[in-house]
Amino acid sequence: MSHNVASIIVETLQQAGAKRCYGVAGDTLNHFTDSLRQSDIQWVPVRHEEVGGFAAGGEAYMTGELALCAGSCGPGSLHFVNGLYDAHRNGAPVVLIASQVPVGESGVGFPQAVDQSPIFKQYSVFCETLASPEQARRMAAIAAQTALAKRGVAVLIVPGDLFTQTPSQDLPYRAHRFDYALRPSAESFVPAVKQLNRGGKISIFAGSGCEHAREQVLALAEKLKAPVAWTSRAKDFIEHDNPYQVGMTGVFGLEGGYEAVAECDTLLLLGCNFAWTQFYPDKATIIQVDHDPAQIGRRHPVDIGLVGSTRDTCEALLEVVEEQTSTRWLDKCLKRYRKSLEKSAHNTRDDGLIHPQELTLAVDRLAAEDAIVTADTGSPMVWMLRHIQTHGRRRTLASLQHGTMANAYPQAIGIQLAYPQRQVVAMCGDGGLAMLLGDLLTLVQERIPLKLVVYNNASLGFVELEQKVEGLLDAFTGLTNPDFGRVAEAIGMWGKRVEREDELDAALGELFAQPGPALLDVKVNPMELVMPPKVEAGQVASTALYSGKAVLAGRMDEVVSLVKSNFLKR
Repeated sequence: MSHNVASIIVETLQQAGAKRCYGVAGDTLNHFTDSLRQSDIQWVPVRHEEVGGFAAGGEAYMTGELALCAGSCGPGSLHFVNGLYDAHRNGAPVVLIASQVPVGESGVGFPQAVDQSPIFKQYSVFCETLASPEQARRMAAIAAQTALAKRGVAVLIVPGDLFTQTPSQDLPYRAHRFDYALRPSAESFVPAVKQLNRGGKISIFAGSGCEHAREQVLALAEKLKAPVAWTSRAKDFIEHDNPYQVGMTGVFGLEGGYEAVAECDTLLLLGCNFAWTQFYPDKATIIQVDHDPAQIGRRHPVDIGLVGSTRDTCEALLEVVEEQTSTRWLDKCLKRYRKSLEKSAHNTRDDGLIHPQELTLAVDRLAAEDAIVTADTGSPMVWMLRHIQTHGRRRTLASLQHGTMANAYPQAIGIQLAYPQRQVVAMCGDGGLAMLLGDLLTLVQERIPLKLVVYNNASLGFVELEQKVEGLLDAFTGLTNPDFGRVAEAIGMWGKRVEREDELDAALGELFAQPGPALLDVKVNPMELVMPPKVEAGQVASTALYSGKAVLAGRMDEVVSLVKSNFLKR
């Protein structure tokens, strides 16, 4: 067995599968990082701990394996909060070792002392403070096991002076992992089967709970002749090679997914936690399947609830539901989806103007078949969800639950380290990139061959859209940006800027050909709107109100550009 607390914790976490730990060394963390130095776990030094939290979350989300963060007392650990909040909401198994001031200085207002527990309990599946050396292996094992089992962040708070202490007893605790089935009872299936056997317009709405149930979901769709709409977090598992898929609903979606969900007779929610009630159907019978009973009926009233995993529940339903023969409803939804997808893909009439959809379609066309793509919250996320095709080999990630800025390239750092042989592309907003710009230095220092595509519209574009839809003049959203390509070159990575559509493919080809970290700064149309699948009358009125205010404020040119970019472009 190991000797001191630091080495015991490191050994236990390594046995649980951890391969990397992200953070900034120093102070109360020094003995822990010294133990990491002597282990097989890679220390990844970031310039800002928030980036480390995002990176650990990206790695853990994609691999399903444990990733680590470690922070010094006070500010060091606090800097992780936003990145780890995002990781937790994404269901990423991460352990944070949050070091603390020495035990003897606790509770007396010592410099950098922070009561960490109430802060970290808000975004964790486990949060405890190590009280003695004898607890070290046990607590580390519980933290790792809980993070893996419940898919979230576990926090172990360790007073700095405990790291060097040796336990009098060290029992061989370790993290355990399990694979199990969860199927509803036979009695609970009866009302669901009766409803599905009535036929009619049946739709499936697939969520992230379908991650390990793709085969079963598609088989059920075939038997029910049901279109399959999917939430943004189910894209990677449901979209590709799926003859029944009709895309998303909600603000990010298109007409096909919207119609399938809103106009059906029976809606079958499979591992779906879709939050926006206005996009659920008004009159349909809703059946919800979820492994967590607390989720049933949480987002919208449902008629029938089934507690079980999507995989096991679908397998059981396939054995008892009757096969439907009519494809009329399915065909209608598929036709609407294909038409809306074609409509949303903008082909420019101006070689000097790059629309963000065109940029995204070019990334989709030129990126590797097994590329992993991340996107910043805002319009880059919407374009990724709509236009990056996964093909069964690609993966995508965004901050879909937490909705934070500046997530794309920090998440991609961890993903690239976990998959060094795969192409990883970060679709960055200009505001998001600028917010955590400093860790571009980490890409250079650690030689991480990440590829960044910057959607540079010189504004907080999604915020502008929110303001215009509410009838407000956009304000405080403008950004004075540098040439990010030249910034990248100054840092020591490949960088370039492109401003014309007819130069886009060649520039992306250069970007993807670089052996090391590289950044392409793309000037995109700032007037492009993210159009929802259904435009409400109130939104039209508010946008018209914005237009009127803009004209009166002497901004007529912006109104003309808005109309040309979104309503006269085809």
